[in-house]
Amino acid sequence: MSETGCRHYQSYVKEHSYDTFRVIDAYFAACVNRDARERKAIHCNCFECGSYGIQLYACLHCIYFGCRGAHITSHLRSKKHNVALELSHGTLYCYACRDFIYDARSREYALINRKLEAKDLQKSIGWVPWVPTAKETNLLLANARRRLVRPNQTIGLRGLLNLGATCFMNCIVQALVHTPLLSDYFMSDRHDCGSKSSPKCLVCEVSRLFQEFYSGSRSPLSLHRLLHLIWNHAKHLAGYEQQDAHEFFIATLDVLHRHCVKAKAEHDSKSNSSGSGSGTNSSNSSSSHCYGQCNCIIDQIFTGMLQSDVVCQACNGVSTTYDPFWDISLDLGETTTHGGVTPKTLIDCLERYTRAEHLGSAAKIKCSTCKSYQESTKQFSLRTLPSVVSFHLKRFEHSALIDRKISSFIQFPVEFDMTPFMSEKKNAYGDFRFSLYAVVNHVGTIDTGHYTAYVRHQKDTWVKCDDHVITMASLKQVLDSEGYLLFYHKNVLEYE
Repeated sequence: MSETGCRHYQSYVKEHSYDTFRVIDAYFAACVNRDARERKAIHCNCFECGSYGIQLYACLHCIYFGCRGAHITSHLRSKKHNVALELSHGTLYCYACRDFIYDARSREYALINRKLEAKDLQKSIGWVPWVPTAKETNLLLANARRRLVRPNQTIGLRGLLNLGATCFMNCIVQALVHTPLLSDYFMSDRHDCGSKSSPKCLVCEVSRLFQEFYSGSRSPLSLHRLLHLIWNHAKHLAGYEQQDAHEFFIATLDVLHRHCVKAKAEHDSKSNSSGSGSGTNSSNSSSSHCYGQCNCIIDQIFTGMLQSDVVCQACNGVSTTYDPFWDISLDLGETTTHGGVTPKTLIDCLERYTRAEHLGSAAKIKCSTCKSYQESTKQFSLRTLPSVVSFHLKRFEHSALIDRKISSFIQFPVEFDMTPFMSEKKNAYGDFRFSLYAVVNHVGTIDTGHYTAYVRHQKDTWVKCDDHVITMASLKQVLDSEGYLLFYHKNVLEYE
């Protein structure tokens, strides 16, 4: 990485010096004093749409503020300006390079501004970028030849042995291993587990699997240790019978979530006991965390919030509740509520899922305003979206008369925008575009069948995972597949 940014930034500095950067960073990124904070509050909004969003950019060539994405890029392109400053963290962006850039001297000026801001607000310095120490710099220089993943390399791909009708587990593991944020977490060795609970910790085993996947070896892996741990913590999945991949996915997330919370509680307890001689309070507070209410890596990636609005037909009073979710299960069969129409696409399924439904006279709900039981309508919407959204297409139908599999083709996109399904469509802040990265398929009947998975290995590179056999696949094969579980990740992440 260059210490002086890219050649476009070097040309900019020669022409304009560092003065513009210093002023804009001081007033609109760091906000070094009260006057700067007032200026930012009044003037710092997108010139195109008027938004005061948290990720605005300032053009360093002229007076222009624009939202991340189309607004700032269209300005830079039309005016042939290259350099902009991202105002949330004060990072430089080069439009010509289509990337963020690092400049040592600019970073020194930015750090001075952060110190002035901290002094004025009488607080510690907030976000500080990583700067390598002398020891780290020497290590990087001594190990200049690091592993580089090229388009045709297979690192990160491993077949998984079928241990006896365990194809359902193999597919879910392949999907989890190719979940970008999850691989970043485990490959950076961020899971800290106590030595006593380590042999029984599912998170430790998953961490080991990530290391195995990216070791460069091509031989198939055996998941017997993972299977044994799942059996111990999810008794209903124990045994060598074929299990449902969706059920296994939810059970795995649940066990991983519980083990993450437990590991954090043990770590906090150990830290407190070594520092103050007692870790009771920390342990109790950590163990009280529940699904959707903690900050473990599972909740950070997979947890969203579902909003349910029940509207009284008599007084139009609205009762709203919120529930966390790890996945969205979508009906595929005909419904009398929506005119007997069967969905043809994933968008159809989501529109039906978020459509208002009349509950009828047989399901009257007591209205808190009317103080009596009234007919009502119920409607789901998405309050918040996780970084990874998983859709479960309900292909297995169980009723008193018959159990059957719905094999109808459901078209699903490579990329789509989920803004229409949000609770606050007009006021929702953020980028809600998602991209497909894994598909789990079931071939066969409701009684017997086989699971396979398609995963995106690298950009525009898809592979088919059929237990121990890994083969190249085209995007057309992926989109033509039946689809049982669909995994999408968010294109742009917002940091709070």
